[in-house]
Amino acid sequence: MTGRAVGPSPAGGGDPVRAPETASVPQRGKRAWILLALTLLVPGGAQVVAGDRRLGRAALRVTLAVWAVLLAALVLFLVQRDLLLRLAADPTWQLGGIIVLAALAIGWAVLWVDTLRLVRLRLLAPGMRPLVAACSVLALVATSGVLGYGSWAVNAGRNALGSIFEAGPAIEPVDGRYNFLLMGGDAGEGRLGLRPDSIHVASMNARTGHTIVFSLPRNFQNAQFTEDSPLWQAYPEGFDCGDECILNALYVDVNENHRDLYPDAEDPGAEAMKDAAGGILGLEVQSYALVDMGGFAQLIDAMGGVTVTSGGWTTYRGTRPDGQWGNAWWGPGTYTFDGEDALAFARSRHFSTDYSRIRRQQCIQSAMLAQFNPQTLVTRFQGILDAGEQIVETDLPGQQLGTFVGLASKARSQEMGQLTIGPPDFGSQGDQFTTYPDFELVHQRVGEMLAEDGTPQAAGGMPAPLLVVDAAAGVLAGAAPDPAGSEGSGPADWPEPPRQPDGDPIDPEWLMYLEDTGQIGLLEEAAKTNHLCVAGTG
Repeated sequence: MTGRAVGPSPAGGGDPVRAPETASVPQRGKRAWILLALTLLVPGGAQVVAGDRRLGRAALRVTLAVWAVLLAALVLFLVQRDLLLRLAADPTWQLGGIIVLAALAIGWAVLWVDTLRLVRLRLLAPGMRPLVAACSVLALVATSGVLGYGSWAVNAGRNALGSIFEAGPAIEPVDGRYNFLLMGGDAGEGRLGLRPDSIHVASMNARTGHTIVFSLPRNFQNAQFTEDSPLWQAYPEGFDCGDECILNALYVDVNENHRDLYPDAEDPGAEAMKDAAGGILGLEVQSYALVDMGGFAQLIDAMGGVTVTSGGWTTYRGTRPDGQWGNAWWGPGTYTFDGEDALAFARSRHFSTDYSRIRRQQCIQSAMLAQFNPQTLVTRFQGILDAGEQIVETDLPGQQLGTFVGLASKARSQEMGQLTIGPPDFGSQGDQFTTYPDFELVHQRVGEMLAEDGTPQAAGGMPAPLLVVDAAAGVLAGAAPDPAGSEGSGPADWPEPPRQPDGDPIDPEWLMYLEDTGQIGLLEEAAKTNHLCVAGTG
């Protein structure tokens, strides 16, 4: 019996997975899709079944480690979210994340290239080749590309945070709270130097994250300083030189005339504002952030705008009904503002008051807090990052950023407390509370709010500043606070907006007529409810 000589078996011993040349054309196509799916879902799997097993096993070990880390992160997210946020905001952990993400991106790209080699495009049907190749490239971009972008984003964020925050020692809570002075800087036309145009103290519960914002009118006078403040030497009776000594003028005054009182401070004016805010409220203000108003508008644009509902007529610079440039008006209703319009809405005080303006600022802040969520951060990362770098300065220590991020996350689920140190929370519009403040009453009310939040009555622990009383003025007011300005908590509780004297609804044309004819009193009456504002659609 004669037989035919049999040659050596193909590599893989006839196994179509390792030796696709032994398989049929349909089998080769199926094999190609399986290898791509393995590399997408189980990186290293394609190499184990069809290529270099040593490379595949190493990749599988990395894959299992990644899944373990993700599972641990999920558990932390569910049971210890604050710890996870602190780790994510820590510069050392961020550096580790940058390196790991970059290594994973490179490693996965190597696996994709090797998988495409294992597929052997030349053995596939002609119509299948471009489809498999295109899907491989898309999958590489969707995996390695995303990881590479993640590494870049973490690095960019880490560098930005490093340029914004200080490298100094950690600050400790005082009486269970962190107290931050937040200032919006304005170096606008006609002003000498940068002046804080928006002044707030955010007092954050160090345990729960609940935040109370104390708003200080820019025209607040007779700010007091405690004996341990350097400004006690210059102003032992308080910042009391008259109308020129309003609160926001202190920043420029100290930077120009009293820098020597704060020899170690990078920004003596900001340190002075901390002392003034602390003296007014009876709190120890531990840190500050001074934000350029241009950066504020840019941040809102980066977030995609903010939505608020207004209960009154608010003026802004724009196109009037007659087509001329001048004072235009936003009426009652819901608006989604871009950065420029949000800034104009928050700062408008024409035909209105500083106190109405503070209410609108608080409303914009609440809207930003409500909309600043992980989805916004991920989808608008670059713009938010660029806007964040507009912060002029802060003395917040970078090493505690994780702590503050964790507390801020808790704060998002709680209603923010608010108190304006002036009408309508103290006195009423038209009186002189901000000129002749009752500091004892302010300290009492601040202390009550902090006590209600579960922290000691911190305001009682500060040396009481001098009580400024002008007997001739005879006005020391102290009305009970209403966070909604005595008009309830939302549009359903608000009073109806003012009407024209004949009962007709107010419209922009009538307001333009009033301005052109100099009827300022009616314009002020029309704008009297523009302090009513809530975040969102109400």
